[in-house]
Amino acid sequence: MKCPFCGEIESKVIDSRLGKNGDAIRRRRECIICGRRFTTYEHTEELPVMIVKKDGRREVFSSEKVRSGIQKACEKRNISINVIEQFIDDLERDLKETGEKEIPSNIIGEKIMVKLHKIDDVAYVRFASVYREFKDVNDFVCELKSLLSDKGSNVNR
Repeated sequence: MKCPFCGEIESKVIDSRLGKNGDAIRRRRECIICGRRFTTYEHTEELPVMIVKKDGRREVFSSEKVRSGIQKACEKRNISINVIEQFIDDLERDLKETGEKEIPSNIIGEKIMVKLHKIDDVAYVRFASVYREFKDVNDFVCELKSLLSDKGSNVNR
């Protein structure tokens, strides 16, 4: 590892320990030439998940884009930021666990809709209106009827 002070390549590891979240190794090093100490972190290399859009374009999965969409859907609802952050963490973990390098955007959208449906019906309908590109009030009415029939069938169980 190159010394940040003198540029020498040779250094020795003095101490190694697990990082705060357990996803990295923190190493304390000492330069062989100048004797100064510095810290390095060793992380596993993760390949980004690519999203295949409806038009065939590909882009790197962005948790910020997902966060923005979910926050807009949850705006003025009684949903804590912790719930939203956990939601996004769970989604990212689910996507990585598939082992797929490319995932169609519709699969991600549907996963978000299923999770939002469990958290808050209003946030779900808001997200659905954008995701499913509702054209008019009839699209809203159809989605609400579906939502209400789901609620009714769950009450009868």
